[in-house]
Amino acid sequence: MAAACNPEECTVPTVELESVTQSPESTNCIACTEDGRYLSLGHCRGLSVWCASSFVRVAEWLQDQLEITFLQMTRMAKMTYLLGSVDDMGVARLFIFHCDDIHLLSVINAMEDINHRSICSTFALYGSGHFGAASISCNGASWLEVYQLPVAVWLAELETVSAREQDPNVTESVDVKWSSVEVLIKITPPHLPAGNSQGGALGADLLKHCLVVDEIRSSSCLDADAGTTDTSRSPRLNDISFRWCTHHFLLSCDPFSGQPLQSELPVAVAVWWSGSHNLLQYSLQKVSIKKAAEAAPTPDSLWPNANRIICSAVSRRTRYIALGLDDALVCVWDRRTGAPLSIISLPKYSSLLRMEYLDCWPELLHPSQTPAAEVVHLLVMSKGGELYMIRAERGTHTCTTQLSERPNDSRDLPSVTISMPFLPGILLIIQRNGKMFLQDVINKTAVCFLTPPTPYQFSSACNPVFVLDPQLQALFIRGDLENNGSHSLKEAIQSRLFVFRFGQCCIIEQRIVSHPASSQRQNAESHGTPEEACSLYLQQRNKALEQTFERLHKTAQMIEQRQQNYNKLRKKK
Repeated sequence: MAAACNPEECTVPTVELESVTQSPESTNCIACTEDGRYLSLGHCRGLSVWCASSFVRVAEWLQDQLEITFLQMTRMAKMTYLLGSVDDMGVARLFIFHCDDIHLLSVINAMEDINHRSICSTFALYGSGHFGAASISCNGASWLEVYQLPVAVWLAELETVSAREQDPNVTESVDVKWSSVEVLIKITPPHLPAGNSQGGALGADLLKHCLVVDEIRSSSCLDADAGTTDTSRSPRLNDISFRWCTHHFLLSCDPFSGQPLQSELPVAVAVWWSGSHNLLQYSLQKVSIKKAAEAAPTPDSLWPNANRIICSAVSRRTRYIALGLDDALVCVWDRRTGAPLSIISLPKYSSLLRMEYLDCWPELLHPSQTPAAEVVHLLVMSKGGELYMIRAERGTHTCTTQLSERPNDSRDLPSVTISMPFLPGILLIIQRNGKMFLQDVINKTAVCFLTPPTPYQFSSACNPVFVLDPQLQALFIRGDLENNGSHSLKEAIQSRLFVFRFGQCCIIEQRIVSHPASSQRQNAESHGTPEEACSLYLQQRNKALEQTFERLHKTAQMIEQRQQNYNKLRKKK
C-alpha cells in the first residue's frame, strides 16, 4: 500500500502484516471464539470455520444464491460453539459447530409469505448463547425480538446426533429436527399505554407522560431528519416513520436481588429507539414465553434524558450505561443508584457518532482516592473525526481530553477506532484513506503504521473486514489486490487473510499487559456481597454529605462577604 507520507509520518515505523491464507470469495465478515481456537468467515454461498492457529478450514456450510454479511460466534460448551448470522436478504440463522461439523439449528425469520417478508437488520448472541436478540422490520413496522435459546436441549440433541453418526450400523444420513426458537419478549416502539394499568415499578401517570412527550419529540425529529437520516440501517428508505432500535443486555448489579453478581446471564435488556429521549429497561425474569405473545411488555424502568439519544455504551458488568445525547452531551447512568453518575458537556460543534466504555486504562495517570468502581473512562467519537477521552467520577469531577482534532481532509476520517484490553492507552485506528496505525492516546502520537505486503491493500477502508482476537492478541483482516489494472479478473477477486500478532512486534511487545485491569474493574464494579454494597453506599453517602456541607460553608462565607461589602457601601453613602 504505497502512499506518500509527510515528514512526521516518515519517522513512525511501519510494520508489515503476515499473509496466512487465501480467503473465500466475497468474505464480508470475520468472527472469533472467546477461547481463541477458531475463526468463522461469512462469505458468498455461506460460512466456514477455520483453525485460528493453523489457518486450515475445518468445516463449512454452503447454500447457493446466499451471501452472509454478519457473523457472531460464541462458546456454548467444551468444543461446541453457537453461530449467529445474517445474510444479504436480511434472514437470520443459528448454527451449531461441533467436531468439525456445522448444523443449521433455526431460521429466525423464515419467509412464509412473500408479501409479509420480515427483514433482520441486527442479530446478537449473549451469555454463551443462552440469549439472543434480533431487530426486525416488516411492511413499515419495526420491533425487537428477544429469545431465550434452548442451549441445554440443543446440546442433548447434538449428543444424540453424534452418537448416531458414529454408529457403524447407521448408514443413512441423520436427519434432525432441532428444537425451535421461541420469542421471550417482543418489544415495539413505545406508545401511550391504554387503560389504567400500572407500569411495573413506574406509576402509570409518569410512564404515560414520558411516553407521550417522547412520541411527540420523536415524530418531530424524524420529520426534521427525513432528508438526512442514516439509511444504512433502514430497510425502508422512504418511510420517515421507521424507527430502528439499539439494545444492551444487562447483568445483575443489585446485591439484594438474589441473583449472583458474577453471573454472565442477563437479567434485563435496555432499549432506546431512534429519535427517542428515553432509555427503557425490560426485565427478562418476570416474563414467560407463553405470556410473551399475549401483550406488549411494559418497561420496568425508564431513564429520561433532556436531549435525543444518539449513541450508547455499557460497562463490562453493565452497571453503567453511557448515553451520547444531542447537543454534545454525555450522560452516564448508574443502574445501582438509579441516578446519573456524571453529565459531561463536550464542545458544541461536536456531533456525537459513537462511544466505547474503556475497562482497561492506566489509572496511575490520574491519582484519585475514588474507588475504582466509581471511575468511568469513555472513548467518544464525533462525526467530524474528533476523539475525546472522558474520565468521569460521581458528581462534577470529570476530566475531558481531546485526543485528536478534526481532520482537514475527509479521507483522513477514522472508519474504525477501537481500544485493546491487552494494550492500555493504545487505540487501533483505520482511516478512510486506507491507513491503519496504533495511536498512543496519552502522548497523542502514532506508535506504528500497519500495512499489508505489496501489492495488497486493506479491503474497503470505509468498512474493513476484520476481527480483533483478545485471547490470541492478534488482528485478522482481509486484504485485496490493489486496483491498478495489472491483474486479471480472476486474480482481482482473490482476497487474502492477513494477521498481526501484537506480542511478536518488538515495538509494542513491552506495552502488553498479561493480566488486564478489566478483571479488577469487573470485581470492583460488582461488589459481590450485600455487606460490601452497604459499606460502599455509606462511604458514598458520607462523602456526598461532606461535599454538600463544604459547598454550604463556602456559600455561607460568600453570602456573608457580600453582605459585609454591601454594608460598607451603605455606610459610605
